[in-house]
Amino acid sequence: MKKIVAIGGGTGSAVVLAGLKDYKDIDLSAVIVVSDNGGSTGRLRDEFGFLPVGDLRQCIAALATGENEKEIRQLLLYRFDQNSSLQGHNLGNLILTSLESLTGSASKAVEVASKIFRINGAVLPISEDSVHLVIHYRDGQILVGEKNLDNPQFGGKKINKITLDKEAKIYDKAYRAIADANLVVFGPGDLYGSLLPHALVNGFVQALAENKQKGGKFVYVSNLVTHFSQTYQMTARDHLLEIEKYCQRKPDFVLMNNSPIPEEILKLYQKANDFPIIDDLKNEEETQIIRDDLISTAIVKAEKNDALSRSLIRHHKQKLAENLLKLI
Repeated sequence: MKKIVAIGGGTGSAVVLAGLKDYKDIDLSAVIVVSDNGGSTGRLRDEFGFLPVGDLRQCIAALATGENEKEIRQLLLYRFDQNSSLQGHNLGNLILTSLESLTGSASKAVEVASKIFRINGAVLPISEDSVHLVIHYRDGQILVGEKNLDNPQFGGKKINKITLDKEAKIYDKAYRAIADANLVVFGPGDLYGSLLPHALVNGFVQALAENKQKGGKFVYVSNLVTHFSQTYQMTARDHLLEIEKYCQRKPDFVLMNNSPIPEEILKLYQKANDFPIIDDLKNEEETQIIRDDLISTAIVKAEKNDALSRSLIRHHKQKLAENLLKLI
């Protein structure tokens, strides 16, 4: 069995997991960020004080298999409409929040949900500690809360660094999943919202270091476009340097899409001041750049009653999976 761990948030990691879950001889895990506080997740977090469940729920849905896979995904992703007192809430979030209340922790809640829905893999929070993201901008402004990273009011501002509002310890099963993996997949996902917060958790850098000592490979899957309120005008190399700084490890590989984004999708992104990430990467002694057609040309339709802005185009799950499997 080859062990693969996907590290990120909900949307990006879900694509990785959906592409890999049906391959045999793969022990698949997802390690997911726990500093989210936007949308339905944020509302539930404020009301109950539990760890955020939205990204965990997306990964559970992505790993659903079997004859009822479609129905399970529909159940976990169903969002209540405006005619309900639960408007905007996601059914999967409510299920996980209920399980968190019953079991006493997010990790146990996910374990129970994973058994109920018979997923092909493991979904693990990076930490069991409740933390919030702190964003430090170059102009001196400091904001608390991951949801600020999606606020266009702060678009174009350069981020100096991110921190957590208090110390957090890595969840022991997440540590082992990372340290023992044959392949660690970092991304795709929002750089400052879904990826780098993992490195702020005590033990994450050490897990990556142990992975390297054991011969594991570390791959960064580059995003397709910049994010106006996070990575405006940042090139691929800018992203990579931030990852190396926070993770204290150079990726062995970087996967870059080299296929053009359809014009109609580009225009939609440009309206939001988002643009394709400029590929200014070069092969180095420790890092190999792999370029391929990795995109799905289908436009992702906005989910009804979803208060958050989502990406319009995503990686193609099969193309991404095939490239990842070549690395091991």
